[in-house]
Amino acid sequence: MEDFRKMYLRLCKEGGVEPQESVVAQLQDSTAQSPRLDLSGQSLSADTCSVLARAFQNDIVFTEVLLSDCMLNEEGVKVLLTGLFGNTTVKVLNLKGNNLGSAGAEVLGKLLARNKTLRRVVLEWNAVGVWDEAFSLFCAGLACNSVLTQLDLRNNQINHHGAYELALALKRNNTLEVLDLRWNNIGLLGGRSLLKALQKNKSIVQLEIAGNNIPSDTLKALEQITGHNSDRQSTLRESRSRTQVLSKEIQTLKEEKSRQFLSLMETIDRQREEMGHSNRSTYIQIGQLQEALNERKSAVNSLTAKLQMTEAALALSEQKNHNMGQLLTRVRAEKEEQREQHITERNKKQEDSALREDKLLREIQNLSETNVQLRNKVEEMERRCKSQQQQVFELKQELTNCTAELKLRLAQAEDRLEVEKRRSKQVLEDMDGLRQKEVAHVNQHLEDSERALQERIFKLEGQRIQLEEELSKVKAACVTERAQAEEELGRARVQVRLEEQEHVSSLEEKLRSVRSSLQEVQLHSSHQKQTISDLQAKNTQQSIEMDALRRRIEDLQQELLDKDQEKVADVSRVRVELQEQIGHLQAERTAQGGLKEKISALEREIKVLSSNHREALLDKESEISHLMEKLRLRDAEIQRMKEDEANRASYLQSAILTYIQGSPLGHYSSPMK
Repeated sequence: MEDFRKMYLRLCKEGGVEPQESVVAQLQDSTAQSPRLDLSGQSLSADTCSVLARAFQNDIVFTEVLLSDCMLNEEGVKVLLTGLFGNTTVKVLNLKGNNLGSAGAEVLGKLLARNKTLRRVVLEWNAVGVWDEAFSLFCAGLACNSVLTQLDLRNNQINHHGAYELALALKRNNTLEVLDLRWNNIGLLGGRSLLKALQKNKSIVQLEIAGNNIPSDTLKALEQITGHNSDRQSTLRESRSRTQVLSKEIQTLKEEKSRQFLSLMETIDRQREEMGHSNRSTYIQIGQLQEALNERKSAVNSLTAKLQMTEAALALSEQKNHNMGQLLTRVRAEKEEQREQHITERNKKQEDSALREDKLLREIQNLSETNVQLRNKVEEMERRCKSQQQQVFELKQELTNCTAELKLRLAQAEDRLEVEKRRSKQVLEDMDGLRQKEVAHVNQHLEDSERALQERIFKLEGQRIQLEEELSKVKAACVTERAQAEEELGRARVQVRLEEQEHVSSLEEKLRSVRSSLQEVQLHSSHQKQTISDLQAKNTQQSIEMDALRRRIEDLQQELLDKDQEKVADVSRVRVELQEQIGHLQAERTAQGGLKEKISALEREIKVLSSNHREALLDKESEISHLMEKLRLRDAEIQRMKEDEANRASYLQSAILTYIQGSPLGHYSSPMK
C-alpha cells in the first residue's frame, strides 16, 4: 500500500495537482498487504478522481475499491469510472451513497460494457433510476456484460420504466446471479416485467425485491423462479462435477483403449512388415527370374543373329556355287581339253563344300545342343516358377493360418471373457455363500455362547442355592449348638445353685467337705468356664465363617455381575464384529458392483476392439486378395512369356530344319551319304 501512496504522490506531482491530505492520511494508515483501497467517507475532488483514474489505468494491485459516501460530482465520477474501463485487477466496486445521476448512470453503463474483470458492483443510495434515458444506457451496458455476478441497486428510485429496461437487460445477460432491488418504486408493472424476464433468464439465483409495492403473488412467482434457478445452478454444478469425474474416467479408459489400440496397431504393423518383407522377397525373386529370362532372351537373340549370319554365309556360298556352275559350263563349252583339270578342281571344291557342310552340321549340332540347354533352362525356369507358386501358396497358407490364428485368439479372448464372467459370477455366489455361512456360523456361535452362558448361569444359580442351603444348615447348627450350650449353662447354673444350697446347709457341718466340694465346684466351674469360652470361640469362629460365606456370596454375586457384564460386552463385541463384517460385505458388494461395471466396460471395449479387429482383418483380406490378383497377373504374364519363348524356339528350330532340308547342300549331301 506504501507503493500506491508513492504512486499517488508521483501522479499528483506529474499532473500538477495538490495531493489531498485526507487521502494521503488514509493511504498512510492502510496496511501494505491489504488488497483493498478503502476511501469511504473521504470527500474526493475532481483532481483526486483524475489521479485515481490514472492509477487505475496502471493496473494497481487492488481487487476491491470502496468509495462509499465520497460526495462525488458528475465530472469526478466520469473521470474515475473512465479510468476503470481497461483495468484488469479490480473485482469489487462500491459506490454507495454518492447520489449518482444521469452522467454517472451513463458512465456506469459504458464501464459494464467494456470492463471484463468486475464481479460485484454496489450502487446503494444513489439516483441512477431517476433519469430514464441514462438508466436505459446503464441497462444496455449490463446486457452486454458477461462477467458481473452481483449488482446492488437498493434505494435508487427505479420505477416501472426502469424495471422494464432492467428486464430487457436481464433477458440478454446470462452471468448475473445476485440482484438487490430493495426499496425502489418498481410497482406491479415493473414486477410483471421482471417476472417475464426471469422466465427466460436462468442465471439469477437470488433476487431481493422487498419494499417495491409489488403484489404478493408476483413476489411468490419471482421467488419460485429464483428458487428454480438456484436448483438448476446446483444441479449444473453437480452435473459439472460428475461430468469432470466421468471425463476423467473416460480419459483413463481412452488412454487404456489407446494403449490397447497402439499395441494392436504395433502387432498389425509387425504383421504388415513381415508381409511386406515376404512380398519384397517374392518381388526380388520375381525380378531375379525376370532378369534371368531377359538374359535368356538376349542369348536367344544372339543365337538368332548367329543363325542369320550363317544363313547369309550359306546364301553367299550358294551364289558362288551358281557362278562356279556357269563358269564350268562356259569352260566345258570353250575348253573341252581342260575338263579333267576342271573335274579335279571341282572335286576339290566338292571336298571343300563337304568340309563346309560338316562344319555347318557341327554348328547345327551345337545349335541343337544349345537349344536343348535352353529347353533345360526353360524347364528349370518352369520349376522355379512352380517353386515360386509353391512359395506363394505357402504364403497364402501362412496368411490363412495367421487369420485363423487371429480368429482363434479372438475366440479364445471371448472364451476367456466368458470364463472370467462365469468366474466372477461364481466368486459372487461363493462370497454370498461364504457370507451366509459366516452369518450362520456367527449365529451358531452366538447361540452356543448364549447356551453356555445360560448353563453357566444355571450352574452358578445351583451353586448359590447350595451355598444358601449350606448357610441355612450352618445357621441351624449354630442355633442348635447355642441352644444346647444355653441348656447346659442353665443346667450348670441350676446344679451350682443346688450345690451351693447344699454346701450352705452343710457348711457348718462339713467345712472340709464344703471346701473340698468348693474346690470341686471351682474346678467344675473352671471347666464350665472353659467350655463356655470354647463355645464362645466356636461361636466367633462360626460368625467368622458366616462372614466369609457372606463375602463369598458377595464375590459370587460380583462374579455373576462381571459374567453378565462380560456377556453383554461379548454380545456387543459380537454385534460390532457382525456390523463390521456386514460393512465389509457391503464394501465387497460395492466393489463387486464396480467390478461388474468394469467388466461391462471391458466387454464394450472388447466388442469395439473386435469390430476394429474385424475391420482390420477385412482390410488385410482385401489387401491379400489384391496381392493375389497381382501375383495371378504376374504368373499369367510369365506363362505368356514362356509360351512366346517356346513358340519362338519351335519356330527357330522348324526354320533351321526347313532351311537345311531345302538347301542345295542338303541335296548334295544326300547322295554322298
